[in-house]
Amino acid sequence: MKSGLLKPSMPHPKLTVWYNTKCPVCDRGIDFQKNRLVKAARAGAIEFCDINLEPDALSGYGASLEDIRRRLHATTEDGQLHVGADCAIEIWRRTPGDAWLAAILGTPVLRHITRFCYDRFADGLYAWNRRKRHW
Repeated sequence: MKSGLLKPSMPHPKLTVWYNTKCPVCDRGIDFQKNRLVKAARAGAIEFCDINLEPDALSGYGASLEDIRRRLHATTEDGQLHVGADCAIEIWRRTPGDAWLAAILGTPVLRHITRFCYDRFADGLYAWNRRKRHW
């Protein structure tokens, strides 16, 4: 194999993920993700923030507290906003062992299906949380 044929993976800009800690499913999922990053010595790759502590944190992007309670949101150091399935894909890109999942579900054809499935799940979870009065 010739040297130079394989490109080194480019580092991704740091990701800040905003999520709803008052949703028990979201909170457990993010806790699981944090632990995976710690075990892989990649804890600094993603910062996880509770939107309930800073409800206006993403107002500059036009995202309300309810928007973030409904779907994960993330920003990168260079100012990009990722919402819903696109946020999940960005998390997987930065998590050792999950880059393959991001590569597959982030392809142009599958990204549409990934978004559709994520949105249906998120809508149901949001409705369940509202019924349970988690906030």
